[in-house]
Amino acid sequence: MDKIKIGIPRGIHYYYFGNFWKYFFEKCNIELIYSPKTTQELVDRGSAIAPDEMCLSMKIYLGHLSYLEGKCDYVLIPRIDRFDKNNQTCTNFLAIYDLAHHYFQTPILNYNIDTHHDLLDGLLELRDLLGISKMELIKAYEYAKEKERQIKEQQEKEQYQKMSEDGKKVLVVSHAYNIHDDFIGGPLEKLLEDNHIIPLYSDYFQEEQTNALARCLSKDLYWKYSRDAIGAIPLCEKVDGIIFLSTFPCGLDSLVYEFVMRSMEKPYLYLVMDDLSSKTGLETRIESFVDLLEQS
Repeated sequence: MDKIKIGIPRGIHYYYFGNFWKYFFEKCNIELIYSPKTTQELVDRGSAIAPDEMCLSMKIYLGHLSYLEGKCDYVLIPRIDRFDKNNQTCTNFLAIYDLAHHYFQTPILNYNIDTHHDLLDGLLELRDLLGISKMELIKAYEYAKEKERQIKEQQEKEQYQKMSEDGKKVLVVSHAYNIHDDFIGGPLEKLLEDNHIIPLYSDYFQEEQTNALARCLSKDLYWKYSRDAIGAIPLCEKVDGIIFLSTFPCGLDSLVYEFVMRSMEKPYLYLVMDDLSSKTGLETRIESFVDLLEQS
C-alpha cells in the first residue's frame, strides 16, 4: 500500500507547527509534500483568488494551497479557534478551511483546537485515517513535541547569545508567518544584516513567557499571537530599536502595534507590507532607521 501524501502549505500555521508536523508525520510513516518558499508567483496566485480586503499573509497562504493542488492526497489545514479562554486567534484562521474547501479540490486533512480540544485531542481524531493505533499516535506526538521543544530551546539560546554580542541590535516584532516568510520578512532580514544590524525575533523566545509578559503592555489583550509577539519587548531591554512588521490590512496589528508604540521610548519603525510593496522603498526606510539608531 502506498504511503498517504499530505501537503503542507508553507504559510500561516507552518511557522508555528512545521517542526512538530515534520517529526510527527515521519514517525507515523506519512509522506509530506511542502510547497516551496514564497515567491512573487505564489503571491500573485493567492492574490488572484483572495478577496481584496484579505491580508497579504492570507493571500500568500492561498498561493501555497494553489501550488499543492493535485500534488498530494490531502492538504493539512488545522481549524484553530482559541487555545484557551484568553488566547483567541484571528478569525481568518477559522475561515481558512472554508476558503480552501471552496476554491480547491484536494481533500482537506483537518483537526480542531479550541477550548474543548488541545493538539493531542485533535490529532487523535485522525488515527483511523492515518492507519495507526492510539498508542502509536501518542508516541509519535510525544516524540515530535520533544523534538519541537529542543528546537525552540536552541532558538532561544541563540537569541540570548546575540543580545550579548557587540553591535547595534533590533528586535523584529511580528507573527512568525511574517518574520520568516521569504517574501515578507526575508528582504528585511537581509537589509538589516547588510547594514550590520543584529536582528532578534519575537517568536524565538518561549511563547509561554512572552504570552505572560504581554500583560506588562496590555492587560486586556486576548489575541494569542499578538500577545506572543509584543511580550518579547520586555525581554529585550538592551536592544537599540524595534521594528514592528505587519501585512496590509491586518486589523489586529493595526490596533495592537499602534497601542504599544505609544509607550515606546526606544526608536521604532512600523513596516506594513503588501503584494505591491517596493523593495527600493523598504531599503530606503531601513537605511533611514539605521541612521537614527547610529545617532541614538
